[in-house]
Amino acid sequence: MNKNFLIGILSVAMALVVSACSDNNAAVTKDNAANMNEGSSSHDQMDHSGSGEVPTDLEAAKNPAYPMGSEAVIEADHMEGMKGAKATITGAYDTNVYMVSYTPTTGGATVKNHKWVIHEEIENAGDQPFKPGDKVVLMAKHMKGMEGADAVVDSVEQTTVYMVDYTDTVSGEQVINHKWVTEKELSPVE
Repeated sequence: MNKNFLIGILSVAMALVVSACSDNNAAVTKDNAANMNEGSSSHDQMDHSGSGEVPTDLEAAKNPAYPMGSEAVIEADHMEGMKGAKATITGAYDTNVYMVSYTPTTGGATVKNHKWVIHEEIENAGDQPFKPGDKVVLMAKHMKGMEGADAVVDSVEQTTVYMVDYTDTVSGEQVINHKWVTEKELSPVE
C-alpha cells in the first residue's frame, strides 16, 4: 500500500470517530432522580453516550476475546435497556476494574456499587492495584458528580474492559462509546 492511501484511510477513520461522538444524554425522570438520592447503585444518571476519549496511559488489549469492530451481546444490566442488546466493540483494554461507592460532588446520598471505574480513572493511581476498602478520588466522568468525588473501592478485578456502541432495548436510543463493560459481561452473538 502506498503512503497516501494509508493517510486517506486514517483520515476517513478519524472522521467517523469524530462524527460518532455525541453529547446525547438520557433524560433523568423524577423516579430516577429519587433512586439516585436514596443512594442506590442505579446508573440512570449515567451519560449514555461518551466521547470515546480514554486515558492516555490506558493500554489496548493485545488479544481481546471481542476485537474492535466485532459484535457481542451485553449480559450486564448496569442500566435499563442494556441487557440483551447487541453491541459493537469500539475499544478493548487490559486493566484493573473497580466497583466503587462514592459521594457525588453535586450533593446527595452515596452511590453504592457503581460498575465500573478503571484504574486509569483514579487520581494518582500508580502502578499497583487498589484493594477493597481503599479510599480514592475518581477522575471518571461517567455520571454527573463523579469527577473529583471521594470513593471507596468495593471490589477489584484484572480483566479486559470494553467500550461499546449499542441500541437501548427499551428506548431505542443509540448509545455511543459506553464505558465500561467487562469481558464476562459479554457473550458471543449467535
